[in-house]
Amino acid sequence: MNLSIIGAGNIGVSIAKGLLDTKTINKITVSRRDINRISYLKDLGIKITDNNLDCIKDSDIIILAIKPQQCENVLTEIKPFLKNQIIISVVTGKEILDIENIIGNSCSIFRAIPNTAISEKKSMTCISCKKSELSNLKKVEELFANLGETLFVEEKLLDACTVMAACGIAFALRYIRAATQAGIQIGLDSETALKIVTQTVIGASTLIQNNKSHPEQEIDKVTTPQGCTIVGLNQMEHEGLSSSLIKGIQCSFEAIEKIKSQS
Repeated sequence: MNLSIIGAGNIGVSIAKGLLDTKTINKITVSRRDINRISYLKDLGIKITDNNLDCIKDSDIIILAIKPQQCENVLTEIKPFLKNQIIISVVTGKEILDIENIIGNSCSIFRAIPNTAISEKKSMTCISCKKSELSNLKKVEELFANLGETLFVEEKLLDACTVMAACGIAFALRYIRAATQAGIQIGLDSETALKIVTQTVIGASTLIQNNKSHPEQEIDKVTTPQGCTIVGLNQMEHEGLSSSLIKGIQCSFEAIEKIKSQS
């Protein structure tokens, strides 16, 4: 299949890179107004263009990776050239019905929420579609399964998934940065601190995935009475670690709802 990505920003480029060695994709084309910023993609074997119509030419799958405010203009532009393609939107806050109202129902429309770890084939991608498009769901799931874990959810849950998966990358990275800074403060050099923190986060995630356990079960294994771990955890909670994370996630969710109300 030939695949095109309209919008070669961070997530669009991440998807393109992740799909490079996917055997089911013959050609990848991406579009962006300023193609000078993505010229390096040509060396990777990705076709680049500043013309959206050229981008979608001969494409079987079209991924929309644009800003919400660009959605209507882009869809109106490409509408006359659409016929039976699979369209996958990764646009925040734009529902399937919003897209369908512009381009009609000649294409199979999906929404997918990946994160930037897709470039490393480690994304958590949540996918949704109308029941009438379930016949093409396997194709879309297989596409993203090459790039990490996939999960099919009802569309009404995609805003929450956006916060947890797409925004969640930034939240996790902020923890890594803060823990690295703390490591430096207690005597480690920055490179050593970062390596320890990064591998520890990978290890914690692997424990949960492989053991199918709750985080508290794994925490209990390393919190001994009067030990240094429980002292640190209690101080973090005293300073509002869990409550600030929950509040931050809630604020991100409310920001998406605000975007939707303004569009």
